[in-house]
Amino acid sequence: MLSIPVTKKVSHGAWLGAFAAATALIAAPFGKSEAEPVIPPDARLVWSDEFNYTGAPDPKKWDYDTFANRDFWWHNERQYYTRARSENARVENGVLIIEARKEDLSSQKDWVGQEYSSARLITRGRASWTYGFVDVRAKLPCGRGTWPAIWMLSDKGRWPKDGEIDIMEMVGSKPGDIHSTLHSSQGVPERLQGNLQINDACKAFHNYRMDWREDGFTFYVDSTVVFTAKKGTASYDEWPWDHNFHLLMNIAVGGAWGGIDGIDPTVFPVRLEVDYVRVYQYPKQPAKK
Repeated sequence: MLSIPVTKKVSHGAWLGAFAAATALIAAPFGKSEAEPVIPPDARLVWSDEFNYTGAPDPKKWDYDTFANRDFWWHNERQYYTRARSENARVENGVLIIEARKEDLSSQKDWVGQEYSSARLITRGRASWTYGFVDVRAKLPCGRGTWPAIWMLSDKGRWPKDGEIDIMEMVGSKPGDIHSTLHSSQGVPERLQGNLQINDACKAFHNYRMDWREDGFTFYVDSTVVFTAKKGTASYDEWPWDHNFHLLMNIAVGGAWGGIDGIDPTVFPVRLEVDYVRVYQYPKQPAKK
């Protein structure tokens, strides 16, 4: 889920094909299943939100991203992200609800014609991590034009130089086609992505997971591997994921990828429902001599 201006949005299929030329990252076969549990036994829970409360998302854990509403969030997206508005972000019945709605918020000072409202929750300034296991249990919205994402950005703030980690993205016109992606400054050849079809992603909760270590990544849906990437001898430009990243969750509407098949206004409102977010980390390894 890109967040800084780019000149061209390349299809996820093209990213994967082009990446075959990169020598520093090694991809494992997609769709490989592993026995439960996939959470490593040495992982220690360091941060979580179980959403066992009612009302606004916990302000000690979550903030709202609204800074680029005037710029349509770089992809000509059609949502206006709100701040602390219960219609778009709330906790009820033990679940976080991020809701995208068809409505006119022209009374807002930074509104520039968006036809939809939504929310983009972010842990920036509250919590960030280097390495660990991220586990988000969620039910996704479907419908043409919807674009839900669970992802991470660098605290350094220099996109794309300092990287992006997409744990889960899905275009609602292709329900259940789950994508995980790594972005760097090296352009299309240096981005790695995998996808996995989950037929009931919009009807049932699934765990969207990432195991992030110093030597590489493994992405999962439940206990099935989406893809694995190894660092090898990659340079920082090829592998910019060895520093603190914060978490984001949102529903975009339309845009270069989310709106590739147009937007169906009749599907709204739609919800990204999150049962919990858990972040684990590993014991620090002794320095090599």
